[in-house]
Amino acid sequence: MIDLYSLSVPVATICTAAAGAAGNIFAIGLFVSPIPTFRRIIRNQSTEQFSGLPYIYALLNCLLCTWYGTPLISSHNTMVMTVNSTGALFQLAYIVLYITYAEKQKKVMMLGLLLAVLGIFAIVVLGSLHIPDADLRRDIVGIISGVSLISMLASPLLIINLVIRTKSVEFMPFYLSLSMFLMSASFFLYGIFNDDIFIYVPNGIGTILGITQLVLYCYYKRADGESLLLTLPIAATPPARKR
Repeated sequence: MIDLYSLSVPVATICTAAAGAAGNIFAIGLFVSPIPTFRRIIRNQSTEQFSGLPYIYALLNCLLCTWYGTPLISSHNTMVMTVNSTGALFQLAYIVLYITYAEKQKKVMMLGLLLAVLGIFAIVVLGSLHIPDADLRRDIVGIISGVSLISMLASPLLIINLVIRTKSVEFMPFYLSLSMFLMSASFFLYGIFNDDIFIYVPNGIGTILGITQLVLYCYYKRADGESLLLTLPIAATPPARKR
């Protein structure tokens, strides 16, 4: 007779690994999704109306989640540590490019925010190392990284006002929102299988935020397409012939 309980452990391990692997794949997709945006920025030698704040949030989140995933803070979260350390390198590269092509006022603001991010990360690392109780250390860093993750996943919503005002999704990258949704959903399952509240709660919220972003994108994309179709017959109408 097969012992179902003995099978539950390897099944849970496989599910955790599968969800973590999927989360890593979608996270890489998220990290590379801004490349078309930065190709445009480099080509036009200007950041235009693109916001640099999502990359600041992403860098802070990646640094904090990398720290949370280390064995010094939590166990069995190697996938969280590796993918977020990779993400931190990507975000740092994007921020450097943004600062290079931004206007002077934006340069100063982004440099200040970058220094603030590095300062916050240093404070969290040094402060947590002075907490002797391992469980308390994990809880504090987990809460901080969770709040940071929610902020990063919600950061594309910062340009919703621009989307509503212009009735255009030009400055709301679709693949960025899609990648965030897929990554959040995968790590939500990873956190569930790994029984880690500091992973599944923020990623569960991130999944909801991702759905919200995709719905808004589809709505305004459709509205933009309908307005374009309405103008086509007018533009295509030939001039009246003179008799």
